[in-house]
Amino acid sequence: MKQHANVPLNDFVEYPQEEMLSRATEFLDEAKRRHTIRSFSDRPVPKEIIEACIKTAGSAPSGANHQPWHFVAIHSQDVKQQIRAAAEQQEQAFYEGRAGEEWLDALKPLGTDADKPYLEHAPWLIAIFSQKKGGIHSEDKHTNYYVHESVGIATGFLIQALHHAGLATLTHTPKPMSFLMEICQRDKENERPYMLLIAGYPAEDATVPEHALVKKPLEEIATFL
Repeated sequence: MKQHANVPLNDFVEYPQEEMLSRATEFLDEAKRRHTIRSFSDRPVPKEIIEACIKTAGSAPSGANHQPWHFVAIHSQDVKQQIRAAAEQQEQAFYEGRAGEEWLDALKPLGTDADKPYLEHAPWLIAIFSQKKGGIHSEDKHTNYYVHESVGIATGFLIQALHHAGLATLTHTPKPMSFLMEICQRDKENERPYMLLIAGYPAEDATVPEHALVKKPLEEIATFL
């Protein structure tokens, strides 16, 4: 077996099993309070909070530890307006027939439509990009592996970090998202837009669709062998 450099695992914390269950249950309770919303306050959120949450996302596991992601945190009102205009143009075509009836029927209980005011109103948008090539150093140009899986895990870390910090979020994936490449000035040869994440405080009149509160029970999502 080939040798590779190692360092001792010195920051793992082991808890008594009773405390482990308590911590797991407390985290479950916190996670259950995370809701996708579509009505955001324009209250400012300090940049430092967003930075800390993106650092959390950057700690996610990835194929060969290449970390094939880039996060563009958008606070500029001008840039947010550009994104809203471009996204709504794509969404209009989506809701006018490109999606198909089955997809539109699936969305009806959520009350979504082509109007996306939160893209302009929320204090932060985070555009997430995947990278085909890279590595652990900025100058690396290696092939990245398990890119979709890796960016998905990092995005999950980011969503939960923002929730843990006390912010609400919304995942937004207009199709196509190619307009984000130009607006965010990204490398078209190497990167692809993965998701647009909206983050901020919920508006005072924010609501959650009842449909979104229905979660499958454990016996339907897990099998223990």
